[in-house]
Amino acid sequence: MASELSGVGVDVERTSLPGIGLRHEFTTKRGRRLGVISHRTGRHDLVIYGKEDPGKRVVSVELTGEEANGLAELLETVHVVERVNDEHRQVEELVTEKIPVSAGSPYVGRPLGDTRARTRTGASIVAVVRRGGVIASPGPDFVFEAHDVVVVVGTGEGTAAVADILANG
Repeated sequence: MASELSGVGVDVERTSLPGIGLRHEFTTKRGRRLGVISHRTGRHDLVIYGKEDPGKRVVSVELTGEEANGLAELLETVHVVERVNDEHRQVEELVTEKIPVSAGSPYVGRPLGDTRARTRTGASIVAVVRRGGVIASPGPDFVFEAHDVVVVVGTGEGTAAVADILANG
């Protein structure tokens, strides 16, 4: 049985595959059909179907659960950056800053909520880059580590104030 998922900006068709798992598919603006088959075993198959024959698999890439999560995180990060860029176009004085968390920061080992950055500065921490990965939209319980790079959106004054908070408390 297929159903439409709403709120994702494209029509995603969800189909139950008895004994296997679930298949989610959608068609791109250019007419390419893409899908993800989520097996009950935790494996995922990323599938690209033929343009001339949308029922024929042209490419199928097997992903472990961990790899699928990595791909999902990468795509979410792209989405966050696109939203930030849209906000930049809408509000001229909005800036994005990448702020490193030094080993001497008073917030190393402490949660983001302790900074009260948004309340104190009006700027928002929208992502954290850690060891080459991106944590999009970290919550108040997210714990900082030395050498994290914090992505902050706000006014120039607000982002500078967040840098000061992370450096000096």
